[in-house]
Amino acid sequence: MSIIPEIDWQRVDVLIDLAVSEDLGDRGDTTTIACVPENAKSRAVLLCKEDEMILAGIAVAERVFKKIDPALEFEALKTDGDLCVRGEKLAVISGSARAILTAERTALNFIQRLCGVATMSYFYSRELANSNCVVLDTRKTTPGFRNLEKYAVAVGGADNHRIGLFDRIMIKDNHRELAALEGDGAITRAVKRAREAYPMLEIEVEADTLDEVAEAAACGVEYIMLDNMSNDEMKKAVAITAGRARLEASGGITLKRLESIGKIGVDYVSSGALTHSVRSMDISLDIEVLK
Repeated sequence: MSIIPEIDWQRVDVLIDLAVSEDLGDRGDTTTIACVPENAKSRAVLLCKEDEMILAGIAVAERVFKKIDPALEFEALKTDGDLCVRGEKLAVISGSARAILTAERTALNFIQRLCGVATMSYFYSRELANSNCVVLDTRKTTPGFRNLEKYAVAVGGADNHRIGLFDRIMIKDNHRELAALEGDGAITRAVKRAREAYPMLEIEVEADTLDEVAEAAACGVEYIMLDNMSNDEMKKAVAITAGRARLEASGGITLKRLESIGKIGVDYVSSGALTHSVRSMDISLDIEVLK
Protein backbone atom coordinates (compact mmCIF):
# COMPACT_ATOMS: atom_id res chain seq x y z
CA MET A 1 0.00 0.00 0.00
CA SER A 2 1.29 3.45 -0.90
CA ILE A 3 2.59 5.66 1.90
CA ILE A 4 0.73 8.93 1.44
CA PRO A 5 2.94 11.94 2.24
CA GLU A 6 1.62 14.72 4.43
CA ILE A 7 0.46 17.85 2.65
CA ASP A 8 2.87 20.68 3.35
CA TRP A 9 0.31 23.34 4.14
CA GLN A 10 2.92 26.07 4.45
CA ARG A 11 3.88 25.55 0.80
CA VAL A 12 0.27 25.08 -0.27
CA ASP A 13 -0.77 28.36 1.35
CA VAL A 14 1.92 30.13 -0.67
CA LEU A 15 0.54 28.56 -3.88
CA ILE A 16 -3.02 29.52 -2.95
CA ASP A 17 -1.96 33.09 -2.18
CA LEU A 18 -0.21 33.34 -5.56
CA ALA A 19 -3.16 31.84 -7.41
CA VAL A 20 -5.71 34.11 -5.73
CA SER A 21 -3.51 37.17 -6.26
CA GLU A 22 -3.09 36.57 -9.99
CA ASP A 23 -6.84 36.06 -10.35
CA LEU A 24 -8.02 39.08 -8.35
CA GLY A 25 -5.40 41.63 -9.37
CA ASP A 26 -5.90 45.12 -7.95
CA ARG A 27 -9.68 45.34 -8.44
CA GLY A 28 -10.94 41.97 -7.25
CA ASP A 29 -13.71 39.94 -8.86
CA THR A 30 -15.23 42.83 -10.81
CA THR A 31 -18.03 40.83 -12.43
CA THR A 32 -19.23 39.37 -9.15
CA ILE A 33 -18.96 42.69 -7.34
CA ALA A 34 -20.98 44.39 -10.07
CA CYS A 35 -23.66 41.72 -10.51
CA VAL A 36 -24.18 39.91 -7.21
CA PRO A 37 -25.74 41.63 -4.16
CA GLU A 38 -23.30 41.90 -1.29
CA ASN A 39 -25.59 40.12 1.16
CA ALA A 40 -26.65 37.28 -1.20
CA LYS A 41 -26.29 33.76 0.19
CA SER A 42 -25.95 30.61 -1.84
CA ARG A 43 -25.24 26.91 -1.75
CA ALA A 44 -22.89 25.30 -4.26
CA VAL A 45 -22.04 21.70 -5.06
CA LEU A 46 -18.80 20.30 -6.46
CA LEU A 47 -19.88 17.68 -8.98
CA CYS A 48 -17.89 14.88 -10.65
CA LYS A 49 -18.37 14.83 -14.43
CA GLU A 50 -16.06 11.91 -15.23
CA ASP A 51 -17.03 8.27 -15.78
CA GLU A 52 -14.44 7.34 -13.14
CA MET A 53 -12.09 9.53 -11.18
CA ILE A 54 -9.97 9.27 -8.04
CA LEU A 55 -10.58 12.18 -5.73
CA ALA A 56 -7.52 14.08 -4.51
CA GLY A 57 -7.19 17.54 -3.00
CA ILE A 58 -10.60 18.05 -1.43
CA ALA A 59 -8.96 19.73 1.58
CA VAL A 60 -6.99 22.00 -0.77
CA ALA A 61 -10.22 23.12 -2.41
CA GLU A 62 -11.65 23.86 1.02
CA ARG A 63 -8.54 25.88 1.84
CA VAL A 64 -9.10 28.05 -1.24
CA PHE A 65 -12.73 28.78 -0.35
CA LYS A 66 -11.78 29.60 3.23
CA LYS A 67 -9.00 31.86 1.96
CA ILE A 68 -11.59 34.01 0.20
CA ASP A 69 -14.03 33.90 3.12
CA PRO A 70 -13.30 32.04 6.37
CA ALA A 71 -17.03 32.13 7.17
CA LEU A 72 -17.92 29.82 4.26
CA GLU A 73 -19.13 26.37 5.30
CA PHE A 74 -17.48 23.52 3.42
CA GLU A 75 -18.82 19.98 3.80
CA ALA A 76 -16.79 17.26 2.08
CA LEU A 77 -19.01 14.40 0.93
CA LYS A 78 -16.16 12.26 -0.37
CA THR A 79 -12.65 11.49 0.89
CA ASP A 80 -9.36 11.64 -1.00
CA GLY A 81 -8.75 8.24 -2.57
CA ASP A 82 -12.44 7.57 -3.25
CA LEU A 83 -13.38 6.34 -6.71
CA CYS A 84 -16.02 8.79 -7.93
CA VAL A 85 -18.33 8.49 -10.92
CA ARG A 86 -20.30 10.89 -13.06
CA GLY A 87 -22.96 12.79 -11.15
CA GLU A 88 -21.59 12.20 -7.67
CA LYS A 89 -21.43 15.17 -5.34
CA LEU A 90 -17.97 15.76 -3.86
CA ALA A 91 -18.65 18.66 -1.51
CA VAL A 92 -21.19 21.31 -0.56
CA ILE A 93 -20.21 24.94 0.06
CA SER A 94 -22.60 27.39 1.73
CA GLY A 95 -22.41 31.08 2.56
CA SER A 96 -21.63 34.31 0.75
CA ALA A 97 -22.51 34.02 -2.94
CA ARG A 98 -19.80 36.53 -3.81
CA ALA A 99 -17.14 34.54 -1.98
CA ILE A 100 -18.16 31.24 -3.58
CA LEU A 101 -18.03 32.69 -7.09
CA THR A 102 -14.70 34.40 -6.45
CA ALA A 103 -13.08 31.20 -5.17
CA GLU A 104 -14.65 28.89 -7.75
CA ARG A 105 -12.08 28.82 -10.53
CA THR A 106 -8.98 28.74 -8.31
CA ALA A 107 -10.43 25.94 -6.19
CA LEU A 108 -11.37 23.96 -9.29
CA ASN A 109 -7.93 24.48 -10.86
CA PHE A 110 -6.29 22.88 -7.85
CA ILE A 111 -8.64 19.95 -7.37
CA GLN A 112 -9.06 19.15 -11.08
CA ARG A 113 -5.29 18.92 -11.52
CA LEU A 114 -4.76 16.77 -8.44
CA CYS A 115 -7.63 14.45 -9.37
CA GLY A 116 -6.02 14.07 -12.79
CA VAL A 117 -2.73 12.98 -11.22
CA ALA A 118 -4.45 10.60 -8.81
CA THR A 119 -6.58 9.08 -11.56
CA MET A 120 -3.62 8.49 -13.89
CA SER A 121 -1.75 6.88 -11.00
CA TYR A 122 -4.76 4.65 -10.35
CA PHE A 123 -4.89 3.53 -13.99
CA TYR A 124 -1.16 2.67 -13.99
CA SER A 125 -1.28 0.85 -10.66
CA ARG A 126 -4.35 -1.11 -11.71
CA GLU A 127 -2.41 -2.63 -14.62
CA LEU A 128 0.13 -4.10 -12.18
CA ALA A 129 -2.35 -5.27 -9.55
CA ASN A 130 -1.54 -8.93 -10.17
CA SER A 131 2.25 -8.53 -9.98
CA ASN A 132 4.88 -7.62 -7.39
CA CYS A 133 5.95 -4.64 -9.48
CA VAL A 134 5.25 -1.15 -8.09
CA VAL A 135 4.54 2.04 -10.05
CA LEU A 136 6.69 5.06 -9.16
CA ASP A 137 6.44 8.72 -10.06
CA THR A 138 9.41 10.95 -11.03
CA ARG A 139 10.66 14.50 -10.44
CA LYS A 140 8.85 15.64 -13.61
CA THR A 141 6.37 17.66 -11.60
CA THR A 142 4.88 21.12 -11.97
CA PRO A 143 7.36 23.57 -10.38
CA GLY A 144 6.21 24.38 -6.86
CA PHE A 145 3.54 21.66 -6.89
CA ARG A 146 5.74 18.65 -6.16
CA ASN A 147 4.42 17.99 -2.66
CA LEU A 148 0.81 18.18 -3.85
CA GLU A 149 1.39 16.10 -6.99
CA LYS A 150 3.32 13.41 -5.15
CA TYR A 151 0.53 13.39 -2.58
CA ALA A 152 -1.98 12.83 -5.38
CA VAL A 153 0.18 10.06 -6.89
CA ALA A 154 0.09 8.17 -3.59
CA VAL A 155 -3.64 8.80 -3.16
CA GLY A 156 -4.10 7.17 -6.57
CA GLY A 157 -2.25 4.04 -5.47
CA ALA A 158 1.23 4.53 -6.94
CA ASP A 159 4.41 5.15 -4.92
CA ASN A 160 6.73 8.12 -4.69
CA HIS A 161 10.28 8.00 -6.04
CA ARG A 162 12.79 10.37 -4.48
CA ILE A 163 11.31 13.69 -3.46
CA GLY A 164 14.18 15.85 -4.68
CA LEU A 165 17.90 15.96 -5.29
CA PHE A 166 18.59 15.63 -1.58
CA ASP A 167 17.13 12.29 -0.48
CA ARG A 168 18.83 9.75 -2.76
CA ILE A 169 22.00 9.56 -4.82
CA MET A 170 20.94 9.02 -8.43
CA ILE A 171 23.79 8.66 -10.89
CA LYS A 172 22.31 9.37 -14.31
CA ASP A 173 23.77 9.42 -17.81
CA ASN A 174 25.18 12.94 -17.60
CA HIS A 175 26.85 12.14 -14.27
CA ARG A 176 28.40 9.05 -15.85
CA GLU A 177 29.62 10.99 -18.87
CA LEU A 178 31.34 13.58 -16.73
CA ALA A 179 32.84 10.92 -14.46
CA ALA A 180 34.13 9.14 -17.59
CA LEU A 181 36.36 12.13 -18.38
CA GLU A 182 38.73 10.67 -15.80
CA GLY A 183 38.92 7.30 -17.56
CA ASP A 184 37.27 3.90 -17.52
CA GLY A 185 35.16 2.65 -14.63
CA ALA A 186 33.00 5.76 -14.41
CA ILE A 187 30.16 4.05 -12.56
CA THR A 188 32.47 2.39 -10.05
CA ARG A 189 34.27 5.68 -9.40
CA ALA A 190 31.04 7.67 -9.07
CA VAL A 191 29.51 5.14 -6.66
CA LYS A 192 32.65 5.11 -4.49
CA ARG A 193 32.66 8.89 -4.23
CA ALA A 194 28.95 9.02 -3.46
CA ARG A 195 29.35 6.46 -0.65
CA GLU A 196 32.15 8.51 0.86
CA ALA A 197 30.30 11.82 0.58
CA TYR A 198 26.84 10.66 1.71
CA PRO A 199 27.09 7.29 3.47
CA MET A 200 23.55 7.64 4.84
CA LEU A 201 21.90 7.76 1.40
CA GLU A 202 20.89 4.92 -0.89
CA ILE A 203 22.34 4.94 -4.39
CA GLU A 204 20.66 4.38 -7.73
CA VAL A 205 22.47 4.11 -11.06
CA GLU A 206 20.83 4.67 -14.42
CA ALA A 207 21.98 2.01 -16.88
CA ASP A 208 21.58 2.23 -20.65
CA THR A 209 23.29 -1.08 -21.41
CA LEU A 210 23.61 -4.51 -19.83
CA ASP A 211 27.34 -3.87 -19.28
CA GLU A 212 26.40 -0.86 -17.17
CA VAL A 213 23.89 -3.01 -15.28
CA ALA A 214 26.66 -5.49 -14.47
CA GLU A 215 29.06 -2.76 -13.31
CA ALA A 216 26.41 -1.12 -11.12
CA ALA A 217 25.42 -4.44 -9.55
CA ALA A 218 29.05 -5.22 -8.80
CA CYS A 219 29.33 -1.89 -6.95
CA GLY A 220 26.60 -2.92 -4.54
CA VAL A 221 24.15 -0.12 -5.31
CA GLU A 222 20.63 -0.40 -3.93
CA TYR A 223 18.81 0.40 -7.18
CA ILE A 224 19.47 0.20 -10.91
CA MET A 225 17.31 2.06 -13.38
CA LEU A 226 16.91 0.23 -16.69
CA ASP A 227 16.61 3.15 -19.09
CA ASN A 228 14.64 2.63 -22.31
CA MET A 229 15.33 -1.10 -22.41
CA SER A 230 13.25 -3.66 -24.28
CA ASN A 231 11.49 -6.40 -22.37
CA ASP A 232 14.13 -8.91 -23.49
CA GLU A 233 16.95 -6.65 -22.26
CA MET A 234 15.22 -6.23 -18.92
CA LYS A 235 14.88 -10.01 -18.56
CA LYS A 236 18.64 -10.26 -19.04
CA ALA A 237 19.19 -7.49 -16.48
CA VAL A 238 17.14 -9.44 -13.95
CA ALA A 239 19.41 -12.45 -14.53
CA ILE A 240 22.59 -10.36 -14.32
CA THR A 241 21.71 -8.69 -11.03
CA ALA A 242 20.34 -11.90 -9.48
CA GLY A 243 18.70 -9.97 -6.65
CA ARG A 244 21.75 -7.88 -5.76
CA ALA A 245 19.88 -4.65 -6.55
CA ARG A 246 16.29 -3.63 -7.01
CA LEU A 247 15.48 -2.89 -10.64
CA GLU A 248 13.44 0.00 -12.00
CA ALA A 249 12.11 0.04 -15.55
CA SER A 250 11.98 3.55 -16.97
CA GLY A 251 11.54 5.26 -20.31
CA GLY A 252 8.89 4.52 -22.89
CA ILE A 253 6.53 3.16 -20.24
CA THR A 254 2.94 3.08 -21.49
CA LEU A 255 -0.23 1.57 -20.07
CA LYS A 256 -0.13 -1.10 -22.78
CA ARG A 257 3.37 -2.25 -21.74
CA LEU A 258 2.73 -2.45 -18.02
CA GLU A 259 1.19 -5.91 -17.84
CA SER A 260 4.08 -7.48 -19.77
CA ILE A 261 6.70 -5.59 -17.75
CA GLY A 262 5.09 -6.81 -14.54
CA LYS A 263 5.90 -10.39 -15.53
CA ILE A 264 9.63 -9.77 -16.13
CA GLY A 265 10.76 -9.62 -12.52
CA VAL A 266 11.68 -5.93 -12.15
CA ASP A 267 10.72 -4.32 -8.85
CA TYR A 268 9.52 -0.95 -10.08
CA VAL A 269 8.21 0.89 -13.10
CA SER A 270 8.64 4.67 -13.09
CA SER A 271 6.77 7.04 -15.34
CA GLY A 272 6.81 10.81 -15.65
CA ALA A 273 3.38 10.53 -17.26
CA LEU A 274 1.82 10.29 -13.81
CA THR A 275 2.46 14.00 -13.36
CA HIS A 276 3.55 15.63 -16.63
CA SER A 277 0.98 14.20 -19.04
CA VAL A 278 -2.26 14.11 -17.09
CA ARG A 279 -5.57 15.64 -18.08
CA SER A 280 -7.31 17.72 -15.44
CA MET A 281 -10.51 16.00 -14.42
CA ASP A 282 -13.89 17.55 -15.24
CA ILE A 283 -15.44 18.86 -12.02
CA SER A 284 -18.11 21.54 -11.98
CA LEU A 285 -19.43 23.90 -9.36
CA ASP A 286 -23.22 24.19 -9.53
CA ILE A 287 -24.68 27.05 -7.54
CA GLU A 288 -28.17 27.81 -6.24
CA VAL A 289 -29.58 30.87 -4.52
CA LEU A 290 -30.77 30.52 -0.95
CA LYS A 291 -33.92 32.46 -0.11
